[in-house]
Amino acid sequence: MTSDVPRPATIADAAAISACVRAAYQRHVEAIGRRPGPMLEDYAQVVRDHRAYVIEDDGRVLAALVLKDTDGGILLDNVAVLPSRQGEGFGRLLVEHAESEARRLGHDHLDLYTHRQMTGNVAMYARYGYKEFDRRTEHGFLRVYMRKRL
Repeated sequence: MTSDVPRPATIADAAAISACVRAAYQRHVEAIGRRPGPMLEDYAQVVRDHRAYVIEDDGRVLAALVLKDTDGGILLDNVAVLPSRQGEGFGRLLVEHAESEARRLGHDHLDLYTHRQMTGNVAMYARYGYKEFDRRTEHGFLRVYMRKRL
């Protein structure tokens, strides 16, 4: 049975999160010209150092969320959904969970970034109420930074 509530990830989830992220981001490799940043992460380290959550179905990770604390608040660092389960609302559920967590922690906004070539993501986040506030090149990636007031 699929859980509609993201649960905190554990170290035991790291390999499944990594596999989910690789599958979710693979379609962007050609447009970007290299593997996107989330595909390069060590998810055991991410789970240890940041706020990571998963949605699972009978113990199988279907989607993952990573939030990172920053000097300015909370960064929605990564949302990944297995391609076979995209379009079922898991991504939206994780974004809403991220917003809820940011509010719970006392923040009045949530930031995120996506690659400039991931135009579908930029449009999706705009539909969710995020507004672009910066463009930067970091670690060779062309990033669009967006923010939502909570």
